Amino acid sequence: MNDYGINLDDFKINEKDTGSADYQVALLTQRIKHLTEHMGSHKKDFASRRGLLTMVARRRKLLDYLRGKSEERYQKTIKALGLRK
Repeated sequence: MNDYGINLDDFKINEKDTGSADYQVALLTQRIKHLTEHMGSHKKDFASRRGLLTMVARRRKLLDYLRGKSEERYQKTIKALGLRK
């Protein structure tokens, strides 16, 4: 578990998994939360802002892929990460 309440091991399909969509979404969410915190105190850091927007778009695409592949895994992932209302 890290500072952002995300345990990446929960999203692995097997021990050596680093590429599944679930794991990548969790990793991106962790990085997005870190950058969002950074942007709070560095409002004029436009390079980091661009990187943040890129990561959000990549996470969205991965979630769309996951939803098309397995609705069950999609629901489990967004619920565990708290991404929806």
